[in-house]
Amino acid sequence: MGAIAAYLDSIIVPVSLFFTIGYHAYLWHYLRSRPSLTSIGLNALKRRAWLRQLDQGDDKKGMLAVQSLRNTLMFTILTATVTIVVTMGLAALTNNAFNAGRLLSATHLFGSQSGRIVVLKYGSASIFLVVSFLCSSMAVGYLIDANFLINAIGEFSPAGGYTAAVVERGFTLAVVGNRVLCIAFPLLLWMFGPLPVALSSVALIWVLYHLDFVTCFSLPTVKS
Repeated sequence: MGAIAAYLDSIIVPVSLFFTIGYHAYLWHYLRSRPSLTSIGLNALKRRAWLRQLDQGDDKKGMLAVQSLRNTLMFTILTATVTIVVTMGLAALTNNAFNAGRLLSATHLFGSQSGRIVVLKYGSASIFLVVSFLCSSMAVGYLIDANFLINAIGEFSPAGGYTAAVVERGFTLAVVGNRVLCIAFPLLLWMFGPLPVALSSVALIWVLYHLDFVTCFSLPTVKS
């Protein structure tokens, strides 16, 4: 039974992680080649259009930019907070993991509960959570700087493209932090076995695909 459990862990979990990371590589390819087909690419194009209008002195667009930055900043802070709370809970749960492993080892559906595998389960999830927290923290710093630079556009003009670069870095790091957190959730389910990892990975890819690609949204038909 131990060999079967180890086999499930060594096959199902890496394949699930490969498909999740492969989906994001596919998304990155579309962002680079055809950004207008993805929601992230469309948002980036709209942000660049904003900044061009801000340089021309459009005060209404300036208010909209500041409000949008504030909303993204709040969302990024929430992501960082959730990440650090989950990390602390995971650290507390690790203390009792070896005792709970005896209960879960009754069937191979929960995967291997050996000491090395348990450390791998919590260690891999912790790595993704820490990376998500670092990206979200850096995104908060960039977004705060971007907020200041946008408010100062008429009084102080930094080197060409600097404000746009700061805004893009902030939004990019916020997206990366959120996606790394999403990838960490299937790994957190690994403690219940490899099958929840596979099912949650498939569900995650399905949900993200419908959120990321504009082609998933059908335009309403206009009756003549």
